[in-house]
Amino acid sequence: MQGLKKIVIIGPESTGKSTLCTQLAAQYKTLCCPEYAREYLMKNGSRYTYKDLLTIAKGQVKLEEQYTEQAREMNQSLLFIDTDMYVMEVWCEFVFGKCHQYILDKIEAQNIELYLLCNIDLPWVKDKLREYPDLAIRAKLYKIYKDILINQNVPWVEVSGDYDERLKTSAKAVDNVL
Repeated sequence: MQGLKKIVIIGPESTGKSTLCTQLAAQYKTLCCPEYAREYLMKNGSRYTYKDLLTIAKGQVKLEEQYTEQAREMNQSLLFIDTDMYVMEVWCEFVFGKCHQYILDKIEAQNIELYLLCNIDLPWVKDKLREYPDLAIRAKLYKIYKDILINQNVPWVEVSGDYDERLKTSAKAVDNVL
């Protein structure tokens, strides 16, 4: 068996990342590593500091390591990941104008096979952790993510449309890396 291939779903908030991650894991009968930030903020409150983002980044890395180990033990060929250090970088820089060196170092060390970039064409859904309902801000964040992906070497695919269209586009991209 070839090594474990990691597929990361990224994009602004409320773009269907968690749903897509779960759908893909179900379709490919493998695991989906959730976003640690949601768990952290639900436990500690939605107000956060720059220091909290470092804690969240470390928690995300640890969670991904746990899911990677579990996927390998299960002899899986794929692991879907809801969010990675690029998301942490954007979050730090967008909110605080700077990024922790730890996050930048982890970006350099990532071993990702494919990125799926979720577009902002789904309706924004309010929840107690989401911050940016304004379409102009969401569009700005989307452009930041797209620019990051354009300027790195890992293949990526833009995912748009309703949930079914997103799943079909994503599955085709995943099949191409298998």
